[in-house]
Amino acid sequence: MDSIISDSYAVYFNENAFQALNEHLTKKKYSIIFILVDENTHELCLPNFMAEINGDYQFEIIEIESGEINKNIETCVGVWEALSELGADRKSILINLGGGVLTDMGGFIASTFKRGIDFINVPTTLLSMVDASVGGKTGIDLGALKNQIGVINQPVMVLVEPDFLDTLEERQIRSGFAEMLKHGLIQDTSYWNALKNTTSLEDMKSHILTSIQIKNKVVLQDPTEQSIRKILNYGHTLGHAIESYFLENETKEMLLHGESIAIGMILEGYLSNKLLELSNESLADIKTTFLNRYDKVEFSNEDIENILKLMKYDKKNSHGKVNFVLLKSIGEPVFDIEIPVELFAEAFAYYKV
Repeated sequence: MDSIISDSYAVYFNENAFQALNEHLTKKKYSIIFILVDENTHELCLPNFMAEINGDYQFEIIEIESGEINKNIETCVGVWEALSELGADRKSILINLGGGVLTDMGGFIASTFKRGIDFINVPTTLLSMVDASVGGKTGIDLGALKNQIGVINQPVMVLVEPDFLDTLEERQIRSGFAEMLKHGLIQDTSYWNALKNTTSLEDMKSHILTSIQIKNKVVLQDPTEQSIRKILNYGHTLGHAIESYFLENETKEMLLHGESIAIGMILEGYLSNKLLELSNESLADIKTTFLNRYDKVEFSNEDIENILKLMKYDKKNSHGKVNFVLLKSIGEPVFDIEIPVELFAEAFAYYKV
């Protein structure tokens, strides 16, 4: 399969991706093609990307600094100003070449510049390929609070070229792989079991399509996250709070998104075991699988207290209640579950053992 149809656009793979891009650029005749990069994708990905484009177009490259810490309104203002100064109009397009931080933010920038210009996402990390490529979520952080500002707006297309992954360090690959493992936990036991035995990057590349198909199937049922789409947030309620806490705390080493949600999936697995029917065997399987791939993080009682305070900002909350996605079994999620407060300390204690 060379493409996946999602809502109003398609996700194209491998050589089919650049064929679709060239056909689109020829047809649309954009006034200016802007490409948003960070310092890493500018050096490692942009030359290969440009080599695949056929035709004589006016290009402008805009570079931002990489990292979650720069996913904020100040960066957006800088890009909006650059677009303005370089003559962008409503017939321009923004191509976002980078990881999830860049594609989330680039989509938001394009969706709001002159009330919306076309954008194309070209994810270059495993995380952005299997997670940010589908769903139309765009946005930025508010301080250390993740994804508080944004809109749901679809790109023109998404291009997935797995060879871009060859430029990544192993830690970034592992971060993205956590989202793939999540897809198995919420939808497909056999996929979960296959991923557990995946060791090489080439094996991971072969599973990218399946992960995108799983997410796309869920998103198509619930584009604006009113119900079933919430299951994609398994591990994220506590995981996002952990990620935010380590991002804003200067005494802590920052955790990547996948590293944070890996912890979240163990913690929320424990809650699933206590509140639903998730078996002891499945809980142990989840914990072992993640701890075999991700280093254990130390949490003091003060850390845990501050992390739990951050949960109140989670986007899935409503009417002052913190809502969780839990598992009845591997492949069978349940959403909008409230958690008794005393279980949080137990969950962290289980993780620490």
